[in-house]
Amino acid sequence: MSGTRHADPQITLEIYKLTVEMADRVSGRRNYANNFFLTLHTMLAVFVGVLSSAREASDPGPLPPIDTVAVVSTAIAGIVLACSWWILLRSYRDLNSAKFEVINRLEESLPARPFTDEWATLKALPQKRWRLPYAELGFVERIVPAVFAAVYIALAVRSGT
Repeated sequence: MSGTRHADPQITLEIYKLTVEMADRVSGRRNYANNFFLTLHTMLAVFVGVLSSAREASDPGPLPPIDTVAVVSTAIAGIVLACSWWILLRSYRDLNSAKFEVINRLEESLPARPFTDEWATLKALPQKRWRLPYAELGFVERIVPAVFAAVYIALAVRSGT
């Protein structure tokens, strides 16, 4: 590990505990951000869908007439938010990767290596024809903003025609 090495195993253990707790907090913040963006995008996608449907209805009822610019502008806002979410998730992934690298190096000074062993176990899972190999959460969760962006693009294109 770069930086100062402590000969006192108790100090190393305390630093290790603090580092693991900080990594857990980053994961918690990432989860909070995911919940926030998922709620925001769900509401925005429904709103764009309602705007688009109201625009196409022959009798929109009590809704005012909606023009294409409003639907496309709202969809563009959704695309920007989806891109922001994706970038934020990538940032959290990079931050956690750095934290786990530090944790793995600290484990070299400890009698047990739970994080290093866990990762090795995940990587060594047997490949099965019916199951994909282990996919990191960071990869899987970054698909969701891309799906929302695709939905907004489809709604904007549909609205423009």
